[in-house]
Amino acid sequence: MHLVTADEMRRIDRAAIEQIGIPALVLMENAGRAVAEEAMALGRGGSGDGAGAGGRSRWIVLAGKGNNGADGVVAARHLAEAGHEPYIVYAADPASFTGEAAVQRDIAAHIGLKTAVYGDAPIDWRRFDGIIDALLGTGSRGAPQGAYAALIREANESGLPIVAVDIPSGLDADTGAAADPCIRAARTVTFAFAKRGLAQHPGAALAGDVVVRPIGIPAALADRLGVRTFALSERTFRERLGVDPALPRAADTHKGTYGHVLVVAGSRPMSGAGLLCARAALRGGCGLVTWAVPDRLVEPLTGRVPEAMLAGVPDAGTGDWSRVPAEAVARLAEGKDALVIGPGLGRWTGGAGWLRELWARVDGALPLVLDADALNLVADAPDFAAWPKRTAPAVFTPHPGEMACLTGVPVSEVQRDRIGAARRYAREHGVALALKGARTVVAGPDGDAYVCATGNPGMATGGAGDVLAGLIGSLLAQGLNAVQAAALGVHLHGAAGDRAAAGRPSAGSLIAGDIIEAL
Repeated sequence: MHLVTADEMRRIDRAAIEQIGIPALVLMENAGRAVAEEAMALGRGGSGDGAGAGGRSRWIVLAGKGNNGADGVVAARHLAEAGHEPYIVYAADPASFTGEAAVQRDIAAHIGLKTAVYGDAPIDWRRFDGIIDALLGTGSRGAPQGAYAALIREANESGLPIVAVDIPSGLDADTGAAADPCIRAARTVTFAFAKRGLAQHPGAALAGDVVVRPIGIPAALADRLGVRTFALSERTFRERLGVDPALPRAADTHKGTYGHVLVVAGSRPMSGAGLLCARAALRGGCGLVTWAVPDRLVEPLTGRVPEAMLAGVPDAGTGDWSRVPAEAVARLAEGKDALVIGPGLGRWTGGAGWLRELWARVDGALPLVLDADALNLVADAPDFAAWPKRTAPAVFTPHPGEMACLTGVPVSEVQRDRIGAARRYAREHGVALALKGARTVVAGPDGDAYVCATGNPGMATGGAGDVLAGLIGSLLAQGLNAVQAAALGVHLHGAAGDRAAAGRPSAGSLIAGDIIEAL
């Protein structure tokens, strides 16, 4: 459930050792055993020529001089005990090892494990069935150098399955950024808690199958030491967010029980965005949807979403929102349970002032979802921080480009640390924020952040964000708070995309309407 940074994991380790009294060597023994078990399980799955082919498999263990390398040496011992053939290659002179690494070096020597130091002789990678990467752990910073870099490159080029110890060497444990070079693992065995870098791209792809193994550290330490980032799962929804992701319904309910969403979306060139948003709100389970559009669009859109009510607002015959009075939209919002603004709205001179007026006129207790062009209008506003405070925080749903506009930083910087970017903005402006993309991040104004694992590349298609906005609005109308709705919305949206993609010949053929039908 928890996702930890390298510093948080260091503090948790220290507390387990110094406050609880668990010896460091015990934790290391448990970690190494877990790696060996996962390596053997991977071999039995048939990955790698000869691995698990009915007898002894041959594993080359690449060991650095720190505790990560020591974990690898322990894994080699357990592989040997199980009847396999480990071969340890030290990236540095083992005579320089200290602490627990020196202890494990000596044990390996005393029991006669085969070892070598990199550079003494070329490695014949064809002799092995798999690789254990125990070169660099979570404390490593910057690009690997020297023997470490050379071993990473050779390991990647070998074509053998790689099991990474705690985190692939060369990967940033906090952000998921990959140095050059970086291990490409088939499986990563991480200890006690998943590291944040394993839940964000490119780290999530480079880590392969991520397995979190307990090693004796109490889970309560993460909460006690203030870990505030979580992977979205059924357990997270139930235990952390207090919501049943199945959204069960009582038998004696009616459409009024599940709320009324007002969708303010769509313009003459982009009416489809509003249509997708309104349909997604309905599929999300709310009882009623009113779709507000400029008057000129009412006739051509009538009947396109027969389950929704269509409400025209005066537009001076333009078919866009630039001439629609904010007051007219505010009147439509009266009595509603959630308001979604932005998909296909358009962008115009004075639009930021229009949105501010609407923001101020709408009941401060009415939950809002701001998406797409509504976010661009916020970015255009020089004084957003001074806008009136609302009792119910708004939910912002930017993609990385919109997030860059909101924060005034390049997209590359947003992507470099997605969790940090989302958390800072949510805290500063008192909103719930869903930073869309691969592994969408949801952050709340209290500093908590959640990373979503559902979804697939086929969802990189026009209109998918409009669907998400409508879905989150629907969940707000059903009584979820802003963070609950944003987190469950991105989870359900991604899961629907996964189901839809599974039914297509190719994920690339997925369209936004498929996601709605799979909700």
